[in-house]
Amino acid sequence: MTISGIITLKQGRDHSVKRFHPWVFSGAIQTATDSLVDGDWVEVKDSKMRTLGFGHFQKGTISVRMILFGDAPPSGLIFQKKIKKALAVRLESNLISEYTNAFRLVHGEGDGLPGLIIDLYHDVAIVQAHSVGMLKNRTLVAEAIKEVLAEANLPVTAVYYKSLTEKTESEYLLGMAAVPHVVLEHGNKFYVDWEEGQKTGFFLDQRENRNMLGEMAKGKSVLNTFCYTGGFSVYALQNEAELVHSVDASEKAIALTRKNLILNGYDPNVHECVASDTFDFLKDKKEVYDLIILDPPAFAKHKDARHQAVKGYQRLNAEAMKMIRPGGIIFTFSCSQVVDRQLFYDTIVSAGIQAGRQIKILHHLAQPADHPVSLYHPEGEYLKGLVLYVE
Repeated sequence: MTISGIITLKQGRDHSVKRFHPWVFSGAIQTATDSLVDGDWVEVKDSKMRTLGFGHFQKGTISVRMILFGDAPPSGLIFQKKIKKALAVRLESNLISEYTNAFRLVHGEGDGLPGLIIDLYHDVAIVQAHSVGMLKNRTLVAEAIKEVLAEANLPVTAVYYKSLTEKTESEYLLGMAAVPHVVLEHGNKFYVDWEEGQKTGFFLDQRENRNMLGEMAKGKSVLNTFCYTGGFSVYALQNEAELVHSVDASEKAIALTRKNLILNGYDPNVHECVASDTFDFLKDKKEVYDLIILDPPAFAKHKDARHQAVKGYQRLNAEAMKMIRPGGIIFTFSCSQVVDRQLFYDTIVSAGIQAGRQIKILHHLAQPADHPVSLYHPEGEYLKGLVLYVE
């Protein structure tokens, strides 16, 4: 890797990097090489010109995303080494089996590759770059994926780059694959369309929470709100739920849910899939459901929207608490990074008070092992959930 310049930090502003935090903020920088452009590899030094590590430069609040700590510069095998380590974590966690062949291979900062997401759907890898540096290195990343997975006897037939902006086109970096693709998750089948679907095509982060819900769904009438592709719905039915209703404001999402129900042998006309606003659907449904899933999209993507997000979570949960049957269970989530675990908890408490019901917490939920959080980067924890028992 070619190092294009040097970033020198202000005195006293190097503590976080020395504690392995992967972000260098613009306010911490004393000097920077003039010729730097977004995506360049840079060497980061403290005020005494001691090398702290190497990373990708990008103009903005986060000026450097650290990829290596220490004074040894990155080699041409940096992506192979990092992806191999990430795969080892997944193998050690027993994520991959004959019943599950879809998982996140690289989770940004949690795997020491800030700005990079890699999801594996059986034999197809989907790459997303959340930084210019990773965007520029996407071909090297694709080659590293192919090499590492082949060595682990998990060969890929294609690597697809899913663009996050209109400035860069999505493209196959290696090979080609037809969509939709069928994957397995705990033995359940799902269609994945990485070309047209949200994110990389499927929300892998709810895998273990879906599994827990399935274990609690037997004989129950279930409402899955914000259902997207119907993941929770399929798990509930596979575990002998009496009835499942799936709701999403998107007609496309409802069409995908229907397809996934049929794929797993269920009739979407019996287990209704409804294109509707969740708040509208909840009206006049008092004591219809024993189990409700509240898994909305991020209500807040930045701090300025946090207050409105909290109000949204409070209203949504209060409505569900008011109308669920006595002895009912609610799985409630927030994937808003700016709404931390304590704030989410406090918001659910407020919703319970508003609903006027006695409620117990059965489980605290989080993202799974293939979405790891670095001990030194707590900002990587974004998915928060509670399983509630409503008396």
